[in-house]
Amino acid sequence: MKISARNRLKGKVVEVTKGATTAHVRIDIGNGVVVTASITNEAVDELGLVAGGDAYAVVKASDVMVAVD
Repeated sequence: MKISARNRLKGKVVEVTKGATTAHVRIDIGNGVVVTASITNEAVDELGLVAGGDAYAVVKASDVMVAVD
């Protein structure tokens, strides 16, 4: 599969936590950085996401907000 998004972060799934309808998927992308995504349980099943598996965190956003205290 090809995708137009340029912000593709390859890593290993470290945890999949399913809720009633939504799952949190944690992907270790290296150097101690873990990205968390919220996706549907159906998507987890369709993608076959399990801890230890390879996956990409794909970021496609029109805005990035930055804040400080």
